[in-house]
Amino acid sequence: MRRLKVFKSLVRDSFDTITSGSRKYNLWMGFLTFVMLVGMYCYSVQLEHGLSVTGMSDRVSWGLYISNFTFLVGVAAAAVMLVMPTYVLKDIDFKQAVLIGEGLAVAALIMCLAFVVADMGGPSVLWHMIPGIGVFNFPNSMLTWDVIVLNGYLFLNISIPFYILFRRYQGKVPNPKIYVPGAVLSVLWAVAIHLVTAFLYQGLQARPFWNNALLGPRFLASAFAAGPALIILVLAIIRTYTEFKIKTKTINKIAMIVAVAAQINIIMLISELFKEFYAPTHHSESAYYLFFGLDGKSALLPWIWTAISMNVIATLILTFKKLRENMRVLFFACILLFVAIWIEKGFGLIVPGFIPGPYGKIVEYLPTKIEVGVTIGIWAMGAFIFTILAKTAIRIESGRLRYKK
Repeated sequence: MRRLKVFKSLVRDSFDTITSGSRKYNLWMGFLTFVMLVGMYCYSVQLEHGLSVTGMSDRVSWGLYISNFTFLVGVAAAAVMLVMPTYVLKDIDFKQAVLIGEGLAVAALIMCLAFVVADMGGPSVLWHMIPGIGVFNFPNSMLTWDVIVLNGYLFLNISIPFYILFRRYQGKVPNPKIYVPGAVLSVLWAVAIHLVTAFLYQGLQARPFWNNALLGPRFLASAFAAGPALIILVLAIIRTYTEFKIKTKTINKIAMIVAVAAQINIIMLISELFKEFYAPTHHSESAYYLFFGLDGKSALLPWIWTAISMNVIATLILTFKKLRENMRVLFFACILLFVAIWIEKGFGLIVPGFIPGPYGKIVEYLPTKIEVGVTIGIWAMGAFIFTILAKTAIRIESGRLRYKK
């Protein structure tokens, strides 16, 4: 009964915390609410008219929604780069940032699930995935594996920080014997969610563009570059606008992780380009379409070459210590890298896999305004959720939010 009483108090205090703040905070939350409403309107149009209002077709059946899903799986997995040093290696420099990273993982995973629902057309078809009611098809379908690992990782990233914050809210020290095993499991689970997502694509033999042994490792490398890059930007905003002062040393250590991951990602990109173009076969047509265009079709050319240019520039900046330790330069490089990997793992990965079609026909894909509206709405929802989680966690971590007996 006492724990239930404390939990009710935590919910009440958290609600008071997230519904009050500075003028900038209120404007930010109001802006996110407006964008979410626009996204809901676009989604209502999709529910009424079906997926015909999107740019997808029977030729290109995955588009902006699955592109964002794939990218956000990596953002969620990147939390492991803070969890492992903090809970497993006992590096105190990461301790300040770990709960922020896990909050970002929760928001990213909720967005992942939202993008899947949007891509399925609507929530009414989700019953097909419920074991015993629908046809879950486990373990034969890789999609069912993806459902399990994503929801399992979401549970871990909610339960571990909740336990830690719940104890600190009461003024108690969290018991490492309870949360450390879960943290170790989350490290392994983070790798699993990205590998399983990569296996989803690799297992489709009819799509040679994805049938690449490097896809899984490259997913991880790009995730450990883009995810921590976003974490650095979020930490910079938090230490500027809140009382939670993140040490520069912590940001510099995360920047080192981003630099190494970005370098590995570039090396793997070069390896893939060599494989596709040194001894090309008819299976290289998707790559030719992406990088050089095919039969006069070149909708993705500006996207992919912009992404590669940004990726190279960001990696070069991060490679040099003096540049990396200059905060303004670091933030610029993180923005470049984040956007570059979003393009590369989005349009640069998903769409070319469908082009050309089985009979050689090229049908290009561009998202419609409805798709863009739904996508921006889901991103706003993720930012809204993260802001709520971060504001509450910061108040508890700083000692300003405590249980009043």
